[in-house]
Amino acid sequence: MNIALIAHDKKKDDLVKFVLAYRDTFAKHTLYATGTTGLRIQESTGLKVHRFQSGPLGGDQEIGAMIAKNQMDLVFFFRDPLTAQPHEPDVSALIRLCDVYSVPLATNMGTGEVLIRGLEKGDIDWRNLYRNKHC
Repeated sequence: MNIALIAHDKKKDDLVKFVLAYRDTFAKHTLYATGTTGLRIQESTGLKVHRFQSGPLGGDQEIGAMIAKNQMDLVFFFRDPLTAQPHEPDVSALIRLCDVYSVPLATNMGTGEVLIRGLEKGDIDWRNLYRNKHC
């Protein structure tokens, strides 16, 4: 499956720790990330990550384009709800696209835990059928 990894600055450490904790699961999938987040994950885990631009420079939109083409299956976007983001419209658009294309989205570690456990059990496999039907 194609998995996007995105984190606001104050949540990057949390996402890196999360990917480290579930490294073996993430290693079985194709990973995509925005610039700095992807670099930090690569350096910390040794996993291959396809890196886009940083979020404010268009990385969120690049991932959004994959969602719109039904090429993304799961998104982990650890958001910082307490800090204003200058690219908030891009963030909102990405979340909206996940809803439009039925792409599971975790915006925090709690939901991330549920989704990663579901991924491990095969609960997200329906995305393969959905993607093939709608592409």
